[in-house]
Amino acid sequence: MSLKIAIAEDNSFLVKTVIEKLSFFNDLNYKFKGVNGAELIGKLEANHNIDVILMDIQMPEMDGITATEIIKNKYPHIKIIMLTVFDDDENIFNAIKAGANGYLLKEINAENLHKCILEVVNGGAPMTPSIALKTLNLLRNPTSFKNDSFIEKIKLTNRETDILEHLSKGLIYNEIAENLIISPSTVRKHIENIYKKLQVHNKMEAVYKAKKHKLIE
Repeated sequence: MSLKIAIAEDNSFLVKTVIEKLSFFNDLNYKFKGVNGAELIGKLEANHNIDVILMDIQMPEMDGITATEIIKNKYPHIKIIMLTVFDDDENIFNAIKAGANGYLLKEINAENLHKCILEVVNGGAPMTPSIALKTLNLLRNPTSFKNDSFIEKIKLTNRETDILEHLSKGLIYNEIAENLIISPSTVRKHIENIYKKLQVHNKMEAVYKAKKHKLIE
């Protein structure tokens, strides 16, 4: 039996990467993609004969968590695996609440992705190990998850906020340094501090989290 797979992802390079991973296995059949949740839902209305959706979280127009909730209500037979770079508690909690059947990081290799797709179709709930640990912690101590408490802990300086705004516009270190009349090494140091405060590992996560919590526009 060939499993029919759909993808929701706005990054064309990542879509190609995932499709390539799927192509290694004869029992996986890629059907279509949506560049956001709304487009995917539109395509499902034309063809909801899909077994598994690989769902990104951060997408324009409609994010993956909102799309997951809508799809699970309308097409409960479809299994949804969140395939994302974001592993923060808020996204895990909201994705599970929306009805996601699994939660994997995009760095997963082809063999493990295949294994997890088979697992979810057979009733399992595949998760990247680091995600599984965070989920257990959330279940053990649900009262520790508070969106507002995260915001209260974050205290960005005006300079750090300026730099985050520049990062969100796609500027590189040297361009930011030139605009703010500081050295590139100073920009780098500020960005290191921003990553620590936001508990992230890269620019994409930093901008996403800052916008999510309205630290920047």
